[in-house]
Amino acid sequence: MKEMTLAATVENIEVVTDFVNEQLEAMECPMKAQMLIGIAIDELFGNIAHYAYTPDVGEATVRVEVTENPLSVVITFIDGGVPYDPLATEDPDTTLSAEERDIGGLGIFMVKKSMDEITYRYEGGKNVLSIRKKIGS
Repeated sequence: MKEMTLAATVENIEVVTDFVNEQLEAMECPMKAQMLIGIAIDELFGNIAHYAYTPDVGEATVRVEVTENPLSVVITFIDGGVPYDPLATEDPDTTLSAEERDIGGLGIFMVKKSMDEITYRYEGGKNVLSIRKKIGS
């Protein structure tokens, strides 16, 4: 397991992505899975940066773990910001046009659809959101 703690800012999305990609490349993660994980990082860390500590800036921890059977990567985002469960939000109605849909929710919907598992819990005053993506067959 590897982890890093840094300021939850939009500017640090690239730092987090590079950190995770380094772990993914070491495990020879297929490019398609790596791209989907990159999109998820952008959405999830971006949400922490924009909303968790507003108007202040706080810290976030990103943890990368590899699990076996099947080979998977689990990426966990931990922040001490405002408690928020993105999984409790109703999925957007994608049958409606962009103009007809309510604003928000599409990013987390895409993460839900592209990852094999996503979990949230509020524990010890922290938001803990994990995504799992299978790497092997």
